[in-house]
Amino acid sequence: MEIAGFREPDSLQPPYLFAPYGGTVRRAPLQRPIEVPATLSEVTGPAGDWERLMGSAADDLTVTGKGEPLGERIVVAGRVVDENGRAVGNTMIEIWQANAAGRYLHENDQHRAPLDPNFTGAGRAITDALGRYRFTTIKPGAYPWSNHANAWRPAHVHLSVFGPGFATRLVTQMYFPGDPLLDIDPIAGAVPKAARERLVARLDLSTTVAGFALGYRFDIVLRGRLATPMES
Repeated sequence: MEIAGFREPDSLQPPYLFAPYGGTVRRAPLQRPIEVPATLSEVTGPAGDWERLMGSAADDLTVTGKGEPLGERIVVAGRVVDENGRAVGNTMIEIWQANAAGRYLHENDQHRAPLDPNFTGAGRAITDALGRYRFTTIKPGAYPWSNHANAWRPAHVHLSVFGPGFATRLVTQMYFPGDPLLDIDPIAGAVPKAARERLVARLDLSTTVAGFALGYRFDIVLRGRLATPMES
């Protein structure tokens, strides 16, 4: 990680401060963070009993309305593993994204793209004993943002992986192969090039549902030299 322009040696995670990404300039710490001991309420939590706490998994984002949402249906599948490739089972993956027109269902998103009454852009999936997860959604659209002149974010899906307590949460973004906006996006560009490809899903015909939805594979590695880059 980076403090006041300093990146830890050999780090493949995005820095706290990356000048082309304006938001980091405003919020990056100017001094090294002080570690605050975690309280009992922060290190304990649902302990994997997600269904009791939140209800059954909402892993089909296309069935939240009264009709079919607009856009291209896709299926995303993968595994959550640790640095040794061991499965991380019974953990919750939170999902949120823009709709096919590139607009979020959020009061702060007022750009001139239509909302979809049949798509909220929010869901969650639970990994099984082998660390596998799967969800169905709509491929999100690109959208403008105010970082710089004529700035557009590439299509992406936000994912967060929860550990045994609510304070143990890792957040990342999944991009799509062949997106021309990736090379000029400051957020993706904050990730060192050696690790950037780990954020790009790959087209996967074994995940594809014939006649219904293309499939993409996106594995999440939590730690180690092959770790998936995460947002600070």
